[in-house]
Amino acid sequence: MKVKSFEDLIEEVHKKGICQQCGGCVSFCNSMDYDVIGYKEPNSPPEFINEENCLKCGICYHICPQTHVLDHDFNRYFNLLDFSSMPLGNTSEIYSCQSTDFDLLHQGTDGGVVNSLLSYMFQEKLIDGAIVAKTKAPFSREPFFAESKEDLRGTSGLKLGISQQLDEVQKRHSYSSSLPELNKHKFKKLAVVGTPCQIYTIRSMQNLGIIPSQNIEYCLGLFCYENFEFDQRKLEKFQREFNIKFEDIEKINIKKDLIIHLKGDKNRNSLIQIQFEDLKDYIRPACNACSDFTNVYADVSFGGLGSPEHFTTVITRTEKGRRVVNNALKSGIISNLELESETKKHMKDLLIAYSISKMARKESFMKTKFGPLNKVKSTV
Repeated sequence: MKVKSFEDLIEEVHKKGICQQCGGCVSFCNSMDYDVIGYKEPNSPPEFINEENCLKCGICYHICPQTHVLDHDFNRYFNLLDFSSMPLGNTSEIYSCQSTDFDLLHQGTDGGVVNSLLSYMFQEKLIDGAIVAKTKAPFSREPFFAESKEDLRGTSGLKLGISQQLDEVQKRHSYSSSLPELNKHKFKKLAVVGTPCQIYTIRSMQNLGIIPSQNIEYCLGLFCYENFEFDQRKLEKFQREFNIKFEDIEKINIKKDLIIHLKGDKNRNSLIQIQFEDLKDYIRPACNACSDFTNVYADVSFGGLGSPEHFTTVITRTEKGRRVVNNALKSGIISNLELESETKKHMKDLLIAYSISKMARKESFMKTKFGPLNKVKSTV
């Protein structure tokens, strides 16, 4: 039987407009040193650079989150039946947590918990490196290697520095695209923070035994309903439609809506809430083809939805994830709210509602794009 390769990815994923630009196929190409594939244009799928050097080994096809080749293996490992019966995936415990570190709390997007947990991992020597994100411009991030708690302070939250060049707004980077550089940093125990498509790629690497996946100790997943992309036209339209200038944005948060914090101005409201329904024109199209909201393949998942202001919703999934969160709570580096059963049920119901909404959006998108489909069973 023919092994599917990058040619098949182009036909089955890229040409259909469902490439999530996670960077996995580019990052872990067996012929990476020969520049077989790469990104030619911002906000576009990767392309052949030197097609004649392609080994047609099939790794790129297997690790793509849109081919679903490894879904069965993952679902068995994570005790996940299917999304219709388990919309949150397999969960161990759900918390509402907050950092006890003043700087990480106030710099963080919600409760500063992700970086506090990473700080605890550094302190206990559970990891010697972490791939996190630094924000370069509104809605634009790039990967960053953190080697200490001090490094984390520079990445905490979604505080946005303005860039004068549109290139920085357009630029999309993948955490997974940084993994091949690990040999330069000599990391032995790594934590990676990522969106569902990025965590899926990493789990695929681990399933297939692709170097350097053996060095990844923890996968910390972010809730993700959608990501955004901007060209000059969209940027100008966004600023007109919502009466916001990108250079005025200080911080972005996601709860039930997109919440934009503006730099202090006594003459205007510094907090703007935009419903996701009103952001359809700015969503990255391939996000419509994803059904994973709470990052079901992570060790621990994090997001703002369901928790009060300045708190982070935390879902532990694996034994490793449960253990590190419990130990961090015992150490006092993070704290958690004592939730009454009714409050916890409301939190869980809200998470389920958003998960089901994202699943329904995918099903509708795929039907519109490709015609009637069988019941969606995939998890990403």
